[in-house]
Amino acid sequence: MKLLGRNHIIISIITFAILFLMNYLGNEEADKLQRALMTASAGVIGLTIGLFILNKGKDDKNSPQNFD
Repeated sequence: MKLLGRNHIIISIITFAILFLMNYLGNEEADKLQRALMTASAGVIGLTIGLFILNKGKDDKNSPQNFD
């Protein structure tokens, strides 16, 4: 998947919506909006970093030999 391409943006929006709703609806604290926004944002940032690391080594010419 291309980083920051159309598919990545769609998956990021879906991830943000799911994490936001899970944290907003399931939280009874007074600051549930702020917690839900921070958790959903952290989830999308983590997804982006993970895809960046995954795509970084995808076409590597010096891949490790026999990792086992």
